[in-house]
Amino acid sequence: MANPEDPILEYRKWKQHGESLRTQARQAMEVRFKELLTEAAQIAHDYQADFGGTLKPPPVVTAFRTKAGAKGSKPKAPVVVAVADHKQASANPVAGPKVAALERKLAAAKKKLEAVKAAGGATKTLEDKVYEIEDDLRLAQSVGG
Repeated sequence: MANPEDPILEYRKWKQHGESLRTQARQAMEVRFKELLTEAAQIAHDYQADFGGTLKPPPVVTAFRTKAGAKGSKPKAPVVVAVADHKQASANPVAGPKVAALERKLAAAKKKLEAVKAAGGATKTLEDKVYEIEDDLRLAQSVGG
């Protein structure tokens, strides 16, 4: 007859292995992100130096700028890179900084609300906060960002 604790031990091993894999994936993603960002900055610099213009990022990237250096100098590191979540990409890809800030604030508030709901806590205050942020966002979008 099998020991009743075997599934528990198996679960703990599985969980530990999963955590190890999660850590490895996180580190690999961070390294890859930095590599891609550095390469994108280099390409943008080369394009500007060779063709005299700036490359436009795809619509899901809300901002990508490099510091302009002296002619012939090495490219500087990117100043700002913000990638919009596909679900949060607004109809106006060139939304103002206020709209972008409100969208981030709304996403954080919704995430917090979901966490509290999952934990079975009181959600009235958080629901009100989400509603207020949504109102502020609608107002900011109607004004133009």
